[in-house]
Amino acid sequence: MIYDVIIIGSGPAGLSAAIYGKRAGLNALVLERQPMSGGQILNTYEVDNYPGLPGIGGFEIGQKFREHADKLGVEIKTAGVCGLETAGELFRVQTNDGELQSRTLILATGAGHRKLMVPGEEELAGMGVSYCATCDGAFFKNRAAAVVGGGDVALEDALFLARGCSKVYLIHRRDEFRGAKILQQRVKEAPNIEILYHSVVEEICGKDAVESVSVYNRKEERRFKLQVSGVFVAVGIEPNSKIAEGFVPMDESGYLKAGEDCVTEIPGVFAAGDVRTKKLRQVVTAAADGANAIASVEAYLLERG
Repeated sequence: MIYDVIIIGSGPAGLSAAIYGKRAGLNALVLERQPMSGGQILNTYEVDNYPGLPGIGGFEIGQKFREHADKLGVEIKTAGVCGLETAGELFRVQTNDGELQSRTLILATGAGHRKLMVPGEEELAGMGVSYCATCDGAFFKNRAAAVVGGGDVALEDALFLARGCSKVYLIHRRDEFRGAKILQQRVKEAPNIEILYHSVVEEICGKDAVESVSVYNRKEERRFKLQVSGVFVAVGIEPNSKIAEGFVPMDESGYLKAGEDCVTEIPGVFAAGDVRTKKLRQVVTAAADGANAIASVEAYLLERG
């Protein structure tokens, strides 16, 4: 079978593209390597800025996107993509479950968590080191934890953990946060959150589980240890663009080059959501990308008859 469009990824961008594609009458297939759709949003405790759904849980909104796609009869296949190549006017998608062909591709592979790259991080991953407070925060009830970062996710993680942890240290390398002002205000008002500005984690310590973190305050040129049971890393994201290396042009950070119309430099290939070059990466912009990508797919297919 030759599809009109194969959508790689089933986060908000991929599922939005699938919904719009199905409604446009396109023969579409969604490929998702994870057993559950939703992307990063599944790891977000609360989404308070999606229009019409204030305070909805990340897992819940991810499931609603998938339910919408399923209701329309979107074809979704669990498979990992291991290669992309052109075949005349078609594209070949190599997966761990065989080869697929399509007239167009939408790359909606999202982004993943950036790591601190410090001693102890890799060794203690899953044993106190986490990249998802909403996933693992319950394990640290009535214990001390540290959050590393200064954006929205770090602030949200600190607030979430403060509900159950005895103490939360928020470690940030700069003198002010990048996150939303309302989140900053809530963090500063929380009685059990201690903010450590100008500070970086140098090592995560522990034998079989996290026991402490070594911190360096760059302003005071002082090193010290914090006794914590958990370290939650929230220092940004990296694009999941490895499958497109050498196939679609990227910027210096690895994001796929594409504008608001999601058109890449490769005719017939489109990039949507967090994996593409853009200023704002939010659920609402990812969903918008999905719609724009399908509009561009339709224009491309119409032009070629």
